[in-house]
This record gives sequence, structure tokens and C-alpha cells, in this order.
Amino acid sequence: MKKLSLYLFLVFSLLFCLTFLSAAKTKSASTKATTTKGWVTDAKCNVKGANANGEACTKKCLAAGEKMVFVTDKDHQVLTVDNPDALKDHAGHHVAVKGKVDSSSGTIHVDSASML
Repeated sequence: MKKLSLYLFLVFSLLFCLTFLSAAKTKSASTKATTTKGWVTDAKCNVKGANANGEACTKKCLAAGEKMVFVTDKDHQVLTVDNPDALKDHAGHHVAVKGKVDSSSGTIHVDSASML
């Protein structure tokens, strides 16, 4: 009985370790820098402001203290920009952003941006 308990303990410990390592690997893989196209807008206007006519409203809302967000072209995912100073000159613009997307928290860290 003691041997069986020891084996079960070892098996469950091994499974726990493998699960933990798998989760850590998935998290690091999801934070690789990628290039994404989309619109720089604010949290209030969100997807509604992700167009060529939303620049004035976006700038007004950002000046009023709203958080800067990035709305992707592909699936209209709204990502909070965790370093808004990197996009301050692109408020309301359609841009290609190179950076790290963290899907679990819904944020993007911008390394660089270029106008489209």
C-alpha cells in the first residue's frame, strides 16, 4: 500500500510539473513581437472610433483622460496600449504597430508604429 501511494504521488507530481511548464511556455510564446494593423483610438469610442472620421473625437477623448486603445483590423480586437507615449503622434490614425500582444490581459506594448 505504501508503494502504491508513493507511485501515485510521483505520477501526480510529474503531471503537475508538466502542466506548469506547458503553461509557462505558452505564456512566453504569446508575448513575441508581432506586426498588427489597426486604428489608434480611445477606450470611450472604442471600435466606433476606428475609422478615418474618428481622429478629432479620439484626440478630444484622449485629452479628457480616456485610455488609449488599439483596434485591430483583422478581428476588431480592442487592446489597451500599455505605453501610450509610443503612439501619441498617431491618435486617430490607421497604423501598423510592431509590439507584444498579451491576449490574456488585453494589452499591447508598442515597440514601433508606422502610418498606413
